[in-house]
Amino acid sequence: MFFIGRLFLSWITNSISLYIIDLLFTGISFIEIKSLAITALMLMIVNSFIKPILKLLSLPLTIITFGLFSFIVNAFVLKLAFSLSSGAFIDSFTTAIFASIILSIINPILDNSFKKN
Repeated sequence: MFFIGRLFLSWITNSISLYIIDLLFTGISFIEIKSLAITALMLMIVNSFIKPILKLLSLPLTIITFGLFSFIVNAFVLKLAFSLSSGAFIDSFTTAIFASIILSIINPILDNSFKKN
């Protein structure tokens, strides 16, 4: 039961974060709220399964760039989650980079605020 609650909380956190980046970036859009919810779910799945593999494969580049290449990996994961969702659009990889930076700031804040309540 606790695991399902954590998954649901993560899904809500991702949904709110995606809504915030939708408001902040003109290059990101969702056709309807259902698209946003599905994209949040896809982001959870991609973060759980594909991102660890990408982080492992890109470890040498991440070390050489003092961790900056992790922004590229995060942007790729975000772009992939958007491409797996119908009704969600992100216009460029540059937008994905900046959006992933904002997401990496917003998600922990929201996660911690939900955990306190």
